[in-house]
Amino acid sequence: MGDTGSLDALRAHLQSIPLVRAMQVEVVGDSAGRLRLQAPLGPNVNDKGSAFGGSLVSLMTLAGWALATRRLDEAGFQADVYVADSQVRYLAPLLSGLEAEAWLEEGDWEAFVATYRQRGRARCRIAARVRLPDGGDATVFSGRFVALRPG
Repeated sequence: MGDTGSLDALRAHLQSIPLVRAMQVEVVGDSAGRLRLQAPLGPNVNDKGSAFGGSLVSLMTLAGWALATRRLDEAGFQADVYVADSQVRYLAPLLSGLEAEAWLEEGDWEAFVATYRQRGRARCRIAARVRLPDGGDATVFSGRFVALRPG
């Protein structure tokens, strides 16, 4: 991203991904250690009229990827961030727009950045969820993300 972590740089970077454009993903914000993305139900609906499972897991994966990428960018590092593995649980159908929030599940960002600085690679575990309108969880996610020095 290279813009010291600005949300506008993140938005532009995300829009370069065809899936993000098709899902109509928007960056909602980044506060209190949580990054939030949203997408309307329309382009992410399944045959039952609820949110498509692939869209739910994609939005949570993108939120986790964006969070790790943003934290490294804020520290002045360009990195290639990948999801290494993840687990997802679908708890209830979502009949409204999707909003995923992601946060660091284990450890701290300072250690993640320090490891990346020293080794040119680091990993972190990020949790995410999509909530129902009543505040309950529709879907929960836990993923391990890996950051590698480009090239």
